[in-house]
Formats: sequence, C-alpha cells, structure tokens
Amino acid sequence: MSHFIEVGFLLLYMSICGQCGKMKHGIRRTSVQHHKLGNPLFKKVLDETKTHQVKTDHLLRVDDHDFTMRPAFAGPAVPVGVDVQVESLDSISEVDMDFTMTLYLRHYWKDERLSFPSKTNKSMTFDGRLVKKIWVPDVFFVHSKRSFIHDTTTENIMIRVYPDGHVLYSLRVTVTSACNMDFSRFPLDTQTCTLELESYAYTDEDLMLYWKSGDESLSTDDKISLSQFLIQKFHTTSRLAFYSSTGWYNRLYINFTLRRHIFFFLLQTYFPATLMVMLSWVSFWIDRRAVPARVSLGITTVLTTSTIITGVNASMPRVSYIKAVDIYLWVSFVFVFLSVLEYAAVNYLTTVHDGTDRKLREKPLPCTCDISHTRTMMLDDAYCKPDVNGLTGYTQAPVSSEETADKQEHMVVCLSLANEATAAKKKTVRSFRIIQNTHVIDAYSRMIFPGAFIFFNLIYWSVYC
Repeated sequence: MSHFIEVGFLLLYMSICGQCGKMKHGIRRTSVQHHKLGNPLFKKVLDETKTHQVKTDHLLRVDDHDFTMRPAFAGPAVPVGVDVQVESLDSISEVDMDFTMTLYLRHYWKDERLSFPSKTNKSMTFDGRLVKKIWVPDVFFVHSKRSFIHDTTTENIMIRVYPDGHVLYSLRVTVTSACNMDFSRFPLDTQTCTLELESYAYTDEDLMLYWKSGDESLSTDDKISLSQFLIQKFHTTSRLAFYSSTGWYNRLYINFTLRRHIFFFLLQTYFPATLMVMLSWVSFWIDRRAVPARVSLGITTVLTTSTIITGVNASMPRVSYIKAVDIYLWVSFVFVFLSVLEYAAVNYLTTVHDGTDRKLREKPLPCTCDISHTRTMMLDDAYCKPDVNGLTGYTQAPVSSEETADKQEHMVVCLSLANEATAAKKKTVRSFRIIQNTHVIDAYSRMIFPGAFIFFNLIYWSVYC
C-alpha cells in the first residue's frame, strides 16, 4: 500500500511540473509577441490591393461593361491622342526600298468605364495582360511590310489608368515600312520617307486620331545615326485618307528627310572610274608599233570599268530611269572605249600607209620605146629625161631617116606616158601626206581626251551638287 502511495505522489509531482513549464513558455512567447508589436520594425503593413474589395477586376469594373464597343458608343468620335518617341532608325535598304524603325508608340484617350474611386488620385499601372480585357485603339502602320511588339522579357506593353478614366497605352514596336525613293540623282540624292498610322476599323466618325502635342508629339534620340545617311529633320503631319468602300479615316504621318553621304561613293565608284579613264590615256604615249602593250592596256581598262558598273548596279533596284552615277560611269566607259578605238585607227592607218609606200617604191616603169637594145631602161625619180638623140649604152643599127623619125616619135610618146605615171605617183603620195606621220593622231588625243573629260566633270558636278 505504501508503494502505491509513493507512485501516486510521484505522478502528481510530475504533472504539476509539466503544467508550470507550459505556463512559463506561454508567458515568454506572449512577452516576445508584445515586444515585436511594440517595435515599429515588426509592424506589418497590410496590402489592400490583395483584399477582395480592391481586386483589379472589381476596381475597374471590367466585368460590368462590354469593352468590345468603343467608349461613348453611338455618340461623338472618341479623340485619341498619339505621340511617338523614335528609339532608333535601324536600316535603310535601297534594293527593297524600305526602312526599319524602332519606336515607342503611346495612345491617350478617356474611357469613363474605367474610372475608379481614389482618395490619393493616383493612377494604376498594368502590363499587357489587361489589354485583352478592355478597349484599345486599333492603330496600324500603313504600307508596313513587317512589324512586331518586343516581348523580352515580357511583352513591352504598359497601360496606365487614372481615376477619372483617362488611359495611357504605350508599347515598344519595331516596324519595317515601304519608302518610295527616287534614285535619279543617286548617290547625290536626298530621300524623304514616311511612316503612316491609321485606325483600321474606325472611321473619322467613330475615332478622331490626332497628334497630342503637335510637332512636339514626335521626339527622337540625338544619338540616332546611319552609316550612309545624314538625318536632316523629323516632322509630323496629318490628313484624311479615303477608301471607296469604307469611308474617310484619320491618318498621321511621321516624315523624316535623309541626305546621303557622298564620301563612300567617291572612294568606291567615282575615284576608280576616273583613274581608269586616266589610265587609258597612257596608251597615247606608248609607241604605236607596240601593239601588245597598247591593246592589253585598253582591254584592261575597259573590263575594269565594266566591272565597276556591274558592282554598282548589283546593289541598286532595277529602276527604268537613268541615275546620276550611271551617267558618270557610262561616260567614263565611253572615254575608255574611245581610247581603244583611237589606237585601232592609228594602227590601221599606219599599216595602210606603210603598205602603199612600199608598193610605190618598188613598182618598176619599163620604157623600151621599140628600140633594139640588150637592157631595159627603168624610170626612176629622174623621170626618164635622156636625150632622144643621145641614148648611150644601147646598140645602134643603121636605119633610114623615116625609121629614125618614127622611133623618135615613139620615144616622145613613151616619155609622155612615163611623165603621166610619175604625176600619178606624186598625187598618191600627196593624198597620204596627212596620215604619213600617224603619231600626230596620238599627239592630238593627248590634249583632246583630257580636255573633254575635264569639261564633262565640270558640267556633271555643277548640275548634281
């Protein structure tokens, strides 16, 4: 019995000790909590936006309205202001006749369905997920070939809603649009390209698109630059566009003027073509009998100029009109080709003159005159002037006076024929006197070709610069 009593007292003691420990731990925990609550660092600020009453859908009453219709449906046109900030002008393509631009496109309008109560009158900012739930303007780029909204790391879309219902809708877009270029003065040209914005579905009776701050609605980065162009100016315009099947639409224009840098084309096109023309003139100082040297030089300059023309046209669109660079290159090609023709003419005339002169020197003129002799008398530059009564070196036979008179008459006729042949020879030599010294053609070419090319350059640069 005593043992049972001892065990009972032991259990009672252990239970009392356990209850005391729990009470001490509770008191300590309560004091720590009071200490944390008393310290401002441990105060927890409640996020009211996470409560059910200020949930976005309920705050903006998105589910209470039909946002497939524009604001003030069946009422006056909704004014939508637009401003643009050009971030970069990425490229200009002459072959495709287009340009690529990255910009921030911002829209401003008022939709009273999105108004909400606010004590601080502060706006709320959302990302692109809200776009699918509310009405936004359906602005598109006219004449665009490609365009996309940047989506790294998320879609670059921002919506800011103010308590009175005003909305700011901003997105970052890269667009490639057509640009009608005129290359008649290329590469000394100035191009004006236009990016056009317009509502796709809403006419001017439903949506009034306008520049929010006039010319100040377009802002650009001062660091924007292009390798081949100098950006002269940006400016904005607006007008109405008419479609026969749908009606009138407000259209906004972003105009920018580009002036091409000429230095690149001077180095790559004009200087090589000019050097080829000057190189073709070297043949005028080479001996006309050096056929391989002059022919190879002429062919080399012609082929090089042709290669320059082909290279320039490969980087240009196939337009049906003549460009300024085409005029310069083809005139240069004509000068080079004429230098080859000049040597062909010099070589031909030299060959003809040499052959004719050789024939005239070697042609014999017989003069026997029916006189018995053992040798043939040749008519040289003395034109056969021996006395008819004193022909030495010929055999003489006794003849009668009548025979002597006949032979003398035949001698006079023979000498007359010899004199006529000599006169014909002089006339032929006189006719070839102009081309007797064919190097005179080269001498004139040394002055005519450079002078004509300099005169062409003066006219060309005065017209196009």
